[in-house]
Amino acid sequence: MPNHLINSNSPYLLQHANNPVDWYPWGGEALTKAKAEDKPIFLSIGYAACHWCHVMAHESFEDEETAEFMNEFFVNIKVDREERPDIDGIYMQSVIAMTGSGGWPMSVFLAPDLKPFYSGTYFPPVRRYNMPAFKDILSGLANAWKNDRSEVEKVGEQIINHLTLQIQNKKNDLLQPEHFEAIVKSMADSYDWGYGGWGSAPKFPQPMALEFILDHAVLNKQEEHHKLIKHCLNAMSRGGMYDVVGGGFSRYSTDNFWRTPHFEKMLYDNALLVRAYLHAWQVTKEPAREYAKRIVEETLDFVMREMTHEQGGFYSSLDADSEGVEGKFYVWSLDEIRETLKDDSEFFEAAYGITPNGNWEGKTVLHRMLDDASLAARFKLNLESVPVKLAESHSRLYSVRASRIRPGTDDKILTAWNGLMLSAFAEAARVFADLSPQSNTYLKVATRNAKFILSELRPNGQLCRAWREGSTTNAVFLEDYAALILGLLELYQTDFDNKWFASAHELADEMIEKFNDPNGGFFDTPHDGEALLIRPKDISDNATPSGNALACEALLKLAAYTDNGKYRELAEQALAIMGDSALRYPLGFARWLSAAENAQGNMKQIAVLGEAGEEMFERMLKAVRAEYRPGVVVAASSHPPPENAPALLNNRALMNGKATAYVCEGFVCKVPTNDPETLIAQLNT
Repeated sequence: MPNHLINSNSPYLLQHANNPVDWYPWGGEALTKAKAEDKPIFLSIGYAACHWCHVMAHESFEDEETAEFMNEFFVNIKVDREERPDIDGIYMQSVIAMTGSGGWPMSVFLAPDLKPFYSGTYFPPVRRYNMPAFKDILSGLANAWKNDRSEVEKVGEQIINHLTLQIQNKKNDLLQPEHFEAIVKSMADSYDWGYGGWGSAPKFPQPMALEFILDHAVLNKQEEHHKLIKHCLNAMSRGGMYDVVGGGFSRYSTDNFWRTPHFEKMLYDNALLVRAYLHAWQVTKEPAREYAKRIVEETLDFVMREMTHEQGGFYSSLDADSEGVEGKFYVWSLDEIRETLKDDSEFFEAAYGITPNGNWEGKTVLHRMLDDASLAARFKLNLESVPVKLAESHSRLYSVRASRIRPGTDDKILTAWNGLMLSAFAEAARVFADLSPQSNTYLKVATRNAKFILSELRPNGQLCRAWREGSTTNAVFLEDYAALILGLLELYQTDFDNKWFASAHELADEMIEKFNDPNGGFFDTPHDGEALLIRPKDISDNATPSGNALACEALLKLAAYTDNGKYRELAEQALAIMGDSALRYPLGFARWLSAAENAQGNMKQIAVLGEAGEEMFERMLKAVRAEYRPGVVVAASSHPPPENAPALLNNRALMNGKATAYVCEGFVCKVPTNDPETLIAQLNT
């Protein structure tokens, strides 16, 4: 008998619709029931691709005896964290406050007034892993609710006081150049030069930290930091966490070596990592940079092939499991490899260090052991032929893998994550123009995605968080607006179609009206959103950038485009709430740091006027795009510019009737020029 999740649109909630647990979605029916029956709430939060969510569901939520106890003593609510990041964020803070760490599945027990009094993550069905049994927890909390209510309420009050303090951000002075230098030094000092990245297992990619270090290095002409960037990106792309056969990155590595991944693939990770590799490719000058270009192309091809809806939206994730087994879709036996590759198997086995016993649970996760030069020497090959030979083997293995049962796809389409991937496709399209046969395809994908989001996820002019099978959710969040604005601005800078800029401009004004906090920064939920325990305002970057960091970045760019001082003022007010935290925990504020350093006056404004297709106009655009230029905003159009074009283009004449470029920086404009070489000199000084 299905429970109350059966009419949900979320794939995660639908996974639990036939559990014997009488699950409810978050909403009035469940919350009213808890108050009317004076029962505590068991709030379970997860997402469709979460391996341990599946494990706990199988062990406990599919167990009749456990479900019977839950149904008798609790009102049970399931939440998809990807659809409701507000609920997830509030109660994740409570989990961290109570236990010192967090994760998913998230298991939180609430009073009917929504105050949490006990929490954790995964709980086993019997006592193991040094964890209490889930049934014992249920029994103990049901007893406490009945016989020790005052203690339960006391804990709830303590947690709500803690959460309230968390959102009261103190204003600080804006960070200064010496702060950025010190932060980069701190990041470099704590970097793992043995295996790449930061911290120990489980090891997460840190694309925002890499981007900040790269931005700082480029802005300050400190090429010594390029070594760290290349070392980390190379370590992550050798296989394991990176899928060498099909492209794309898994969520994180379970070891220190990036060898054994947690196999789920998330849209946001791939969006952020694509841009890190793309920018590294632009900055790295030696021939070895071609590996970065290959990773970008393979990852975007993976997204087009496996994570794109036919109407243009990008799916949220691919599951870690297939056939109920984690990683089964991705791993290999030696016999499978030899049968598939035949005479090329010896070469491939050497490249990946493949042994009969494998490197993970008797199977092999492909992870490069020998570099191209070593393979060329060992097999007496030209160096240039090694990547070609490996690519052929990958293709043959991919054909075999395609016949396997695929991991599940969470096919809901989220505005914020689509905005991140829109930025990646749009920027790759212009950076690889004339260099990759795929660049036109990337532009088509980006354009189709933008049209999809602005139509399907903005019904009746109201932006929404999530879409699936023609239906949208009612909720929307700060990160949805901010990420979409940035994606549209990237697309505008690629094809200079004014409608993208106009939409970004309109959305920015909506964002300010809905989310602005007069005390600085922005709330995560709109002023007319659902009343929750608190109105969340999370300023730290997590796996995805903070909505506040994205909003700050978007407003800085729009201020440069529009000359609207209000945007700049709001961005600086946002920057003032994160300074002390960024100095103490830079890895948690890396996206902020990139925006903050650009706000120091490093942002270049470039206006190019002329006719599309005209030789000098195209040469000047090519000159602008030839290098990685963090913080640059570019506007271009015919003369005179169209209505609603960026104000940056206004009152700009064509010198001598020819295509003309204008460069401004730090509130000062340079002499306009018709010459691409002069333009390059202006950009590089």
